[in-house]
Amino acid sequence: MIHAVIFDMDGILIDTEKYLYRYWKQAAQEAGYELTHEQLLRFRSFSKEYAEPYFKELLGQDFDFLAVRRRRMELMRSHIEKYGVEKKPGVDELLDWLTENGYKKAVSTATDAERAKKYLTQIGVYDRFDQVACAPSLPHGKPMPDVYLYACEKINEQPKHCLALEDSDNGAWSAHRAGCRVVMVKDLAGPLPETAGFLEGCAENLLEVIEILKRLEGKETEHL
Repeated sequence: MIHAVIFDMDGILIDTEKYLYRYWKQAAQEAGYELTHEQLLRFRSFSKEYAEPYFKELLGQDFDFLAVRRRRMELMRSHIEKYGVEKKPGVDELLDWLTENGYKKAVSTATDAERAKKYLTQIGVYDRFDQVACAPSLPHGKPMPDVYLYACEKINEQPKHCLALEDSDNGAWSAHRAGCRVVMVKDLAGPLPETAGFLEGCAENLLEVIEILKRLEGKETEHL
């Protein structure tokens, strides 16, 4: 049985992945590097620990990851200060349904706690979650399982009883390695074949998660 739903933040709750993509590309170009569409998609949700060697392998050991990252953060911060963060469609409806049906709700994000609270408060949902688990305080970020294990611990649930909602392959692998069940909600791209093999489903939007949950719960009821 599924007792809890754990949400990624960027790309699931707030519509920021498209800007992360845009400003990583711009920051790299300013430093004299060209990142392809596929390269940018493949590193989504990578923590700094894994993103730095990823870029150096792609672009060479001379690639100044920290400088490019700082520039990307400047561009992103400027954009958010000017325009704020956008809530993804279906967030409120899904949270309403989960609350009405007795599911626990948590957030699992690579973002630091201060910014996560700020962004989730801006879109009016921070207080709707039982817990918010942030990866920077943990030994390893996504795609390792630490942040999902931490989220499960904070809501006092075993991973096998938690459904994770992710928009990236690296995030999906993080949840899967923790032992959670995983649904990918498409944002910039769908799952790679190696990710699709372990997914419980792939939704076009958050509202479709409700039907996937109903299907999963129905299947488990049939086997009781």
